[in-house]
Amino acid sequence: MRGQEPTAFRIACAALLGGLLLFVGGCASSLLSPLQDYRYFTRPSPHDAWSRKIRGWQARERQSPAPAVVDAGSRPSGQAPDAAELRVKFDGFRSEQRRQLARDLASWIQAQAAVHYVPDGPVDHWATLEETLARGEEDCDGLELLSFNLLRDLGFGEDEIFRSVVMRPSDGQHHMVTLWFEDPQDPWVIDPTGAMTTGMPRMSDLPAWVPLKLFTETRDFTVVGELRTAQR
Repeated sequence: MRGQEPTAFRIACAALLGGLLLFVGGCASSLLSPLQDYRYFTRPSPHDAWSRKIRGWQARERQSPAPAVVDAGSRPSGQAPDAAELRVKFDGFRSEQRRQLARDLASWIQAQAAVHYVPDGPVDHWATLEETLARGEEDCDGLELLSFNLLRDLGFGEDEIFRSVVMRPSDGQHHMVTLWFEDPQDPWVIDPTGAMTTGMPRMSDLPAWVPLKLFTETRDFTVVGELRTAQR
């Protein structure tokens, strides 16, 4: 039956659909897919069509001049905790402040998209950060660079923040978002345009969408989905 298709077959179909739609421009402007667990950091196949596009963007991004920034000074160092209770309070406050900062960023970039979003033409061009800022307008893959870079500039770790290509299986629509892996198994989603989601939900809260790729300027991973046998 259709509801019992093997996992490998479903993954192969998703990969084939992604390859067929790779060069179609535009971002997502439902049917729910089955709940899945994902192995996010899987080495891609040598024949992965997304990886070729990612490598092209990586090379241009590494060679692009860094945008001018204003040095706001170093952050003040915190006092060392003197008891276990203080450590727990400090860690909890720090985590909530990071989440609030990321939520504020999500709200800000979605508001900017209402003004600066412009779809690509027939060919989907992945801009660099400098190209996005110099042009002053872009589609989802350009605007997403603002959230991706700002979170890393604000101290979020390189192993926490990734660009991600996601797909909506109901219509094959592709989109670009930032994923924050505070939880290595269930990242927060920051959508630059709000086409996939508003606010900052977790990936598990968005069953209509499937993550396909994770990458930075130097790293590239394929996301492998595994059907869940039970609700978490």
